[in-house]
Amino acid sequence: MANRCVIGAQWGDEGKGKIVDVLSEEADLVARYSGGANAGHTVKIGTETFALHLIPTGVLHPHVTCLIGNGMVLDLPQLFKEIDNLTARNISVENRLKISAAAHVVMPYHKVLERANEKRRGGGAIGTTMRGIGPAYADKVSRQGIRTACLLDPTQLRHRVEINVADINTRTTGALDQEGLTTDRIVEDTLGFAERLRPMLVDASLYLHQAWANGKTILLEGAQGVLLDVDCGTYPFATSSNTTVGGAFTGLGISPRVVDEYIGVSKAYATRVGNGPFPTEAKDEIGDRLREAGGEFGTTTGRPRRCGWLDLVALKFAVRVNGLDCLALTKLDVLDDFAEIPVGTAYEFGSEKIEHMPPDMGNLGFCQPVYTTLPGWVDTPTKGLTAYNDLPSAAKDYIKFIEDFTGAKVGMISTGAARDEMIIRT
Repeated sequence: MANRCVIGAQWGDEGKGKIVDVLSEEADLVARYSGGANAGHTVKIGTETFALHLIPTGVLHPHVTCLIGNGMVLDLPQLFKEIDNLTARNISVENRLKISAAAHVVMPYHKVLERANEKRRGGGAIGTTMRGIGPAYADKVSRQGIRTACLLDPTQLRHRVEINVADINTRTTGALDQEGLTTDRIVEDTLGFAERLRPMLVDASLYLHQAWANGKTILLEGAQGVLLDVDCGTYPFATSSNTTVGGAFTGLGISPRVVDEYIGVSKAYATRVGNGPFPTEAKDEIGDRLREAGGEFGTTTGRPRRCGWLDLVALKFAVRVNGLDCLALTKLDVLDDFAEIPVGTAYEFGSEKIEHMPPDMGNLGFCQPVYTTLPGWVDTPTKGLTAYNDLPSAAKDYIKFIEDFTGAKVGMISTGAARDEMIIRT
């Protein structure tokens, strides 16, 4: 079986959870490589719905081992809350979950610092989830972060927390003191997770290499999407990690040779959470219709998502940046009630027509979309279809238009929220 990497091809929230869940049936090991509890995957199985934030989606298949890579930042209370919630629903987790000893920890002071940073930015706020992700990654890069392995050394943990608390209080005029976060309290609370964490910690790079050498089928699970990548996305309105394919290798410590196939996930339209440019956003009743039909509310925050038409310029960019072999198109059924479906095929920047993502992503917010309008399929719904030949001809034409424009085959098509509402093209 092929080893695969699943990547968000838009601004996140594309439905990666369902795609990973379907592909996990053929996997032995599912590894997530970036992000933290700011990401969320929702999977519907029968009448049950599972919302995951840190644990790889493969956990919903009892034969799968799950791995959290060193590229992630872990909110430990959230992690163990997820474990306990899944266990209460008769899903065994702890004996199937491995965590990189080099993964960084989101500390309580990171959340305080993020709130302070967003408040300071005022009208220029990024619109983060306030989960402390950005400050945790900032500490990682500035070499003052705390790794999971550090929890097994109380002396080292205390030393690092003392330094960080003093630094943050200096920069935020005592914000930690205002919330009652002392070094003693932070160390005590953090060490409370140490013994439960200990048996899960592994050398993720070695663990994956041995799995590969032993012929195990590996599935890499991305979080968020290419347009939120800190290097390739709509900076500064981006996340703090590498959500593109490069982050998979640094975030797990493996070679690109491990992966045989790269799959990008895109909705049949587009959404975005938080602030930042979104050229094809529909700010009228069309956006409201898409939001209502697609249930577009964040898994992590519950915030309503901004909605609009599919941006093929951005999607072609995602295909190029990640070297995508194919696309998984989700929520095709949401478009069932639209007689006409515009898709963005270029931008206008002043008097200039742009057919590629601008090299300065800051200019994207000043771009106007150029649309090509395709016919809808209102008389023949796609909801629940499982065979490509059963799709209405207009839906097939829509898919072919995407393929021709981006250069990537649409190999998977989701026609509903349930696990079995899926078309797989061979």
